[in-house]
Amino acid sequence: MAKGKKVTVIGTGNFGSTVAFILAMNGTCHNIVLRGRNYDVAKGKALDMSQAANAARQHTVVKAGKGPESMADSDLVVITAGAPRTPGMSRDDLLIKNAEIVKMYAREIKEHAPEAIVVVVSNPLDVMTYVVLRETGFPRERVLGMAGILDSARMAHFIFEKLEYGAGQIRATVMGGHGDTMVPLPKFTTVAGVPIEDLLDSEEIGEIVQKTRNGGAEIVNLLGDGSAYYAPAKSTLVMVEAILKDTNQIHSCAIMLQNDYGYSDIVSGVPVMIGAGGAEKVIEMALKPLQVKRFKNSVASVQEMVDTLEKQKFFDN
Repeated sequence: MAKGKKVTVIGTGNFGSTVAFILAMNGTCHNIVLRGRNYDVAKGKALDMSQAANAARQHTVVKAGKGPESMADSDLVVITAGAPRTPGMSRDDLLIKNAEIVKMYAREIKEHAPEAIVVVVSNPLDVMTYVVLRETGFPRERVLGMAGILDSARMAHFIFEKLEYGAGQIRATVMGGHGDTMVPLPKFTTVAGVPIEDLLDSEEIGEIVQKTRNGGAEIVNLLGDGSAYYAPAKSTLVMVEAILKDTNQIHSCAIMLQNDYGYSDIVSGVPVMIGAGGAEKVIEMALKPLQVKRFKNSVASVQEMVDTLEKQKFFDN
């Protein structure tokens, strides 16, 4: 247990609150700061979580952050702030709106928590990770986007749904951007070590892949107001705990590529080893020709959104 660690969670909506709550219940860190637009809401939720931590016999203290200085000395900052998707809205629709929000918080992190590792969860995920990197100037290993773990979890769920066995033993692997341009890797997807390609035919795997790509949109449509937060929050905690506990686990995360898989200076999801320093190593896997093509398309879709921001002179530096 990493006692004395401090984590700031930016965003007090369902997502940010759930991240902070699970973190408090797990007792992985000592201090949690919850920051949001409404200080009273943040204070109320922080008080509720601190009391829950005592019920769980945990030592975690949750406090509300009134200003950016509240994140000082944070070991890790999670950015969940941003407008949620509504029915019919694509991730691209959120681009400018959320980029401005994330840009503001990135600058605050640079000033008040310059040594922190940042986990970005705001959508469109890959581009928001790029925005944080540009605005903070942090090395790439200290700015990670959470997407691959969620997409892998969704894929694992749909595999279990199809097989009706293997729960808890399914390890799905994906690459690329979050959402429609996700690149599934059936070759590296297993059930208790057995490759998924030995258990399902190509048509069934294709159906699972499509369901995974539409996983978030399906929940948005069903809820009617808001988006998924339980699975995304738990997926975020997998990354946070890997960093705080220095586990060196391998997960797919959005990271700035630097001569990785043939690309540089653009963010996309690739397998990385996560430890106390953040993304400590990018893992290169041998991809099939179709996967290479899909990854290229995924990178291109992120580049297109970055270009949109560049054209609007979004970045000052």
